[in-house]
Amino acid sequence: MTESTNQIPCPSGRFWIIKPGDTFYLIASFVGTTTAELEQLNPDIDPANLQIGQQICLPPERVCPSGVLWLVARGDTLYTIALATGTTVEKLLELNPHVDPLKLLPGQTICLPE
Repeated sequence: MTESTNQIPCPSGRFWIIKPGDTFYLIASFVGTTTAELEQLNPDIDPANLQIGQQICLPPERVCPSGVLWLVARGDTLYTIALATGTTVEKLLELNPHVDPLKLLPGQTICLPE
């Protein structure tokens, strides 16, 4: 894969290759960031016109302090995850400020407390 000559450097060295159906919102949800941060890191990319195969810069990987992650499955909610892991929705939101509790996506990871 070749990098575009006009692409600005990516400070984190992390990239995402656009696949069919990708949006900044979906990508942000999967990598634990916000659409605003993706837009800031990729000022020359139009989020409304993503191209398959296009490479975008991602922020540095967020670290989960406990090292314990939950892989979201279809039908999961923060409430059901909290019940299954013996914690609270409030604690999950504290550990995962980037997560939209109303739009969990299968395959997304949630940081759990120790």
